[in-house]
Amino acid sequence: MEELMTDNTVPAPEVEQTSGGWGRFFLDVLETILLSAVLFLVINALSARVRVDGFSMNPTLQDGEFVLVNRLAYRLGQPQRGDIVVFHFPLDPSQDLIKRIIGLPGDEVKVENGAVYVNGEFIDEPYIAEQPYYTGQWTVEPATLFVLGDNRNDSSDSHAWGAVGFENVIGKAVVVYWPVNEWAWINHFSFAKAIQP
Repeated sequence: MEELMTDNTVPAPEVEQTSGGWGRFFLDVLETILLSAVLFLVINALSARVRVDGFSMNPTLQDGEFVLVNRLAYRLGQPQRGDIVVFHFPLDPSQDLIKRIIGLPGDEVKVENGAVYVNGEFIDEPYIAEQPYYTGQWTVEPATLFVLGDNRNDSSDSHAWGAVGFENVIGKAVVVYWPVNEWAWINHFSFAKAIQP
């Protein structure tokens, strides 16, 4: 008698071949580069990073500190007296400067006897290095800002070359992020919000 042999083994499932490892690697690298580029562009559209160069904002900001700037601050809101802003220098737009807003459009700014007055009101400024030695009086034109450095006697600012046009403003300085041990939110005094022109 012949014995019938039956094959009861189940065939192994076919393994799907994946495309080469190098192709997947390069695709992952490309995706990472594209995502990084998009994030870089978005971050630069919303913020700027600037280095404080010089002593015109002492004691508030120190030479060599790096500051993060909010580019959207004045697209979503209005400049306020006391804000610290970064802007293109009107006489040389290739230079960026950082100063404090003292006067808004329509304001009368006066400096005399070591004190600053906006629309006739004395401004208490605990953040300045020393009282200004200079005197003067300015009317802030429409669509401009009158800015001064906190180190009043060692600052090239609106008292020397005039107001800053809105179109020159980059944004509002918000935080010192470098050096790490000097990390701090930047204090924007609201000293003159109640002053009316």
